[in-house]
Amino acid sequence: MSTLLLSHPACLEHLTPSGHPERPDRLRAIEQALEDEKFQMLAREQAPLAAAETIALCHPLDYVEAIRNASPSEGMVRLDADTSMSPGTFEAALRAVGGGVKAVDEVMGGAINNAFVAVRPPGHHAETARPMGFCLFNSAAIAARYARKKHGAERVALVDFDVHHGNGSQDIFWSDKTVMYCSTHEMPLYPGTGAITERGEFNTVVNCPLHAGDGGEQFKQAMEGVILPRLREFKPDLVVISAGFDAHTRDPLANLNFVEADFSWATKKLMEIADASAKGRIVSMLEGGYDLQGLSRSVAAHVTALMEG
Repeated sequence: MSTLLLSHPACLEHLTPSGHPERPDRLRAIEQALEDEKFQMLAREQAPLAAAETIALCHPLDYVEAIRNASPSEGMVRLDADTSMSPGTFEAALRAVGGGVKAVDEVMGGAINNAFVAVRPPGHHAETARPMGFCLFNSAAIAARYARKKHGAERVALVDFDVHHGNGSQDIFWSDKTVMYCSTHEMPLYPGTGAITERGEFNTVVNCPLHAGDGGEQFKQAMEGVILPRLREFKPDLVVISAGFDAHTRDPLANLNFVEADFSWATKKLMEIADASAKGRIVSMLEGGYDLQGLSRSVAAHVTALMEG
């Protein structure tokens, strides 16, 4: 058994305005990093297209149709101040969701231990019926709910270490006691959610805000002091990771000071959680990370840790 990498060239065709941080070069940098010889044992597959009914596990069908109808035939259309669509965006978004769902199938079916889904656009800011923060569909949330519906997972943990709080994931699972959403993120920062007091209807939302200038030490305190004990108690059947790498010290959009080793450490800790109750099953989905060097090196560290499982 091994680690599976899922991606698709269509994810490069989601074009964003000039100077926009969420750009196709992010995926190119990741692809280049994962071409290194040490990743030659990585199983690789293309992300399939997700069906509308699958997206509807977390988003209303009329919302899916509204996004489809907003897709331009040429040029670019803005959905909000920082979220836009090009002619290739809708397919890219379907592949992003499809990659997560395919990863769940492979991991829950026992074909592989874990998977990393290198896709864009990201997803964790997409609320039930609202695109925002570069995100259209919440791919990680859909993967979590799909694991419950298709594979009968009783409890799924969604762990988000992106530097921005996953308001969409929190919104989707606020009243769902079968999914525990845990997040470390910088506060105050976009989108303004993620206070410690935000706990969900069943106390299954676990927010650990960090402050500008915090680094690996504070991250480890949040994980070991709060998040990991809650996850052990929850005993998930699957761990889904919203793997954003914009807490890296080089990242231009935030002010945390993580380095590659911090992402590697967190990955190994989450693998211990998965080993204890989920037969090692992890699906990791790319979210943010906007400095190409910080992103590619952090992804390499993350995937290396996954492959050691």
